[in-house]
Amino acid sequence: MKNKVWFITGASKGFGFEIAKAVLASGDQVVATVRKDAKQLADKLGFAEQLLVVTLDVTNEPDVQTGVKAAIDRFGRIDVLVNNAGYGLLAATEEATADEVRKQYDTNVFGLLNVTRSVLPQLRKQASGHIINISSLFAYLNDLPGLGLYGSTKYAVEGISEGLSVELKPFGIHVTSVAPGLFSTDFASANSYQTSSKIIDDYRETVGVMRARMANFHGSQPGDPSKLAAVILTLVASNNPPLHLPIGADAVERFRQKALLIGREVEAWESISKSTDHQPA
Repeated sequence: MKNKVWFITGASKGFGFEIAKAVLASGDQVVATVRKDAKQLADKLGFAEQLLVVTLDVTNEPDVQTGVKAAIDRFGRIDVLVNNAGYGLLAATEEATADEVRKQYDTNVFGLLNVTRSVLPQLRKQASGHIINISSLFAYLNDLPGLGLYGSTKYAVEGISEGLSVELKPFGIHVTSVAPGLFSTDFASANSYQTSSKIIDDYRETVGVMRARMANFHGSQPGDPSKLAAVILTLVASNNPPLHLPIGADAVERFRQKALLIGREVEAWESISKSTDHQPA
């Protein structure tokens, strides 16, 4: 099959927009989802015959199901799902309210599951497809104060991706968890992350410093989003795509640091960890 149909969530800006733009330029078809201003995105992307912009909220499962049906009605199939919609919460764990944490998980984890569940019947029917879940370098090594809760949602994305890959392999459906490093998207802008309503002064030298850094960080990230989009196209074209794919030198380095850290800790405690088995009779 020459042309693929991509279903991309959170396509109004950042990675979602750059991936949609690159996919359309390649000749494939795109279903781009946004929460609002669908016409504005359609005008920005162009390629009207190849593009369907759908307004939906990933946290609303009936909304998602309607959007997936519209995609299939228009193009007849879905070949690639890119679960990109999400945002970051900047807060110490103690500062974040239950509602703030729930909102973070509703979008980054449960929203991803809503979309995946809605698309999977079509992929199983086709006995083909590729699910790409956008994770983060903070799912490898989460050592920045204030981003622990955000990072924990991306750890969940990694775990969900691993489970899905085992379940979907018999159907010929690939799964890849893509962990970008720091790219010059809007993620560090005030429009793309939220801070907790409660601020605890005791965290001023940790989370407080991170808040100040985020305010000055926007625009100085090392990664080029258009190059990430090119990597995603290469990934989908692969006959043997990986389950885990860090993108960016910083993401690769964090993966290696985390592997070394876990290895050292396991080795240091190995004799104690292995002392819990029953003794042979």
